[in-house]
Amino acid sequence: MLIQLAIKGLLAALLPIIVVWVSSDANKYRKLIWVTAFLTFDLIMFGAFTRLTDSGLGCPDWPGCYGHANPLQAIDKIREAEALMPNGPVTVIKAWIEMIHRYFAMGVGVLIIAIMAISWRLWLKSKRQSDQFSPWLPTVLFIFVCVQGAFGAWTVTMKLQPVIVTIHLLLGMSLLALLAWAGARQNDHQPVATIAMKLRVPATAALALLFIQIALGGWVSTNYAALACLDFPMCDGALIPQMDFGNGFTLWRDLGKTASGDYLPFPALTAIHWVHRMFAFVVVLFIVWAAHKAMQIEGLQRVGKWLLVAVVVQFFIGVSTIFLRWPLALAVAHNGGATVLVMLLVMLNYRTRIPGQTATDQAITRLSTA
Repeated sequence: MLIQLAIKGLLAALLPIIVVWVSSDANKYRKLIWVTAFLTFDLIMFGAFTRLTDSGLGCPDWPGCYGHANPLQAIDKIREAEALMPNGPVTVIKAWIEMIHRYFAMGVGVLIIAIMAISWRLWLKSKRQSDQFSPWLPTVLFIFVCVQGAFGAWTVTMKLQPVIVTIHLLLGMSLLALLAWAGARQNDHQPVATIAMKLRVPATAALALLFIQIALGGWVSTNYAALACLDFPMCDGALIPQMDFGNGFTLWRDLGKTASGDYLPFPALTAIHWVHRMFAFVVVLFIVWAAHKAMQIEGLQRVGKWLLVAVVVQFFIGVSTIFLRWPLALAVAHNGGATVLVMLLVMLNYRTRIPGQTATDQAITRLSTA
C-alpha cells in the first residue's frame, strides 16, 4: 500500500514538473517555487472543501483507506459503513474527497522535496556564496511539510479533534507563507523608497493578527459553530449574547464535547462564533490601515491596492455567509480569501524588509546549465 501511495504522490507531482520543465521561463527554480505555491493554495482550498463537506473521516484510517491505496479497493467496507449510517462520515463520495486531498498533499510534498534538492545543488555550485540560492529556507519547508503531514494523520486518527484540525490549517497557511517568501526571493523587484521600512512593524502586526483570525476561523469551522449566530451585526438578537467562553475555548477536548465528556452547550458555540466575528473588525481595520500606508509609498502601491481590495471582499464574503446560512461555495471562498490575504501580506513584509534585493536570472541560468 505504501509503495502504491508513493507512486500516486509522484504522479500528482508529475504534471506540474512537466509544466515547469517545458516553460519558456529561463529560471526554472523560481517557476517551480511559484507553481508549488499555487498548488499549495489549491490544496488549502480543497482541504477547506474536505472539512466543510464533512469528509475528513471519509477514510477513517491513515494513510490509506481501510488499509488500501484507493477507495476502489476498499469499496466493500465503505459501502458497509455507508449502509449503517447513510449520512455518516463514511460514504463513497466522502472517501474519494478525502483520498484526493491526500494524493494532492503528497504531490505538494514531492515538489517541496524537489525544491530543497535543487536549492542545495545551486548553492553548492555557487560555492556557498549566494544567499539567493540558500537551501535553508527550502529545508525548513521540507521540515514543515513533514510536520504538516503528521498533523494530517492525527486529524484522522484523533477523530477530527478541533485543536488538531485548527493547527493543521495554520500549518498549511504557514507553509504557503514560506513558499511565497521563497518565491519573492527569486523575483525581480522594483526598488522602493527607504520610507517603506517604516511599514515593517505594521506589516508584521497585520500578518500576525491575520493568523490569529485564521485560527479563530478554523476554531469556528472545526467546532461547527458557523451557524451559531444567524443575524448581523447582532448575534441572536443581542450585541452580547449568552456565551460560554470556558467550554468554548477549552482547547484539548473531543469534537462536540466538553473537557469532561459532556455535550458542548450551545452558548459555547455562540462564544466561538462571536469572538471570531468581533476580532474580524480589528483585523479588517488594521489591514485597511496598512494597505492605505502602502499605497502612499512608491513601489508598494500595487500590493497595497490588492490588499485593500482583498480585505474588503473577504469581509463581505464573511457577512454574506451569515445571511445565506453558510453555503458551501461561499464558505470555501471565505477560506480562499484568507489565503490570498496571507500571500499579499507576506509580499508586503518581504518588500519592506528587502527593498533593494533583485534576482539575477542570468546567474541562475548559467548555474542551471553548467
